Amino acid sequence: MAKVYLGLGSNLGDRAANIKKALQLLESQMELTAVSPLYETEPVGIKKQPLFLNAVCAGQTTLAPRALLEFVKGIEKKMGRTPTVRFGPRLIDIDILFYDDLVLETPTLQIPHPRLTRRAFVLVPLAQIAPHLVHPASGLTIREILAQAKRLAEVRPFKPPDPPGLS
Repeated sequence: MAKVYLGLGSNLGDRAANIKKALQLLESQMELTAVSPLYETEPVGIKKQPLFLNAVCAGQTTLAPRALLEFVKGIEKKMGRTPTVRFGPRLIDIDILFYDDLVLETPTLQIPHPRLTRRAFVLVPLAQIAPHLVHPASGLTIREILAQAKRLAEVRPFKPPDPPGLS
């Protein structure tokens, strides 16, 4: 079984429910071993869109890297994600962050995720569940990479709104 880390994000509809549903669907091919808290984050690239909720999960799977990619893209499609502009709004986004200590670069799949070291919205939740995980290309732990990261203020713990009538 391979140890994998996935990043999840949503900024359309019921964002928390979207991430919860994606996690449930992941369990058909993964044994989830850890899930970070949810974080609310600023969008990257296109700023005029709703805030994102992001989380990271860890798990074990028998799927090979390409099969895992096809599986998570299938979940996105099943949940209703449709192709839009790059960095645009999305119902659900699932990225492979790490797959064991594999370093892989193909035209359609890069592991570790090529932009994770520059994304506080991935590093903050990842550090919650795996601070000592070593990035196989840099040799640094997630905690060390996070210490060097910028724009951390844009990553806030998510507090769901109070239901109507309870405040």
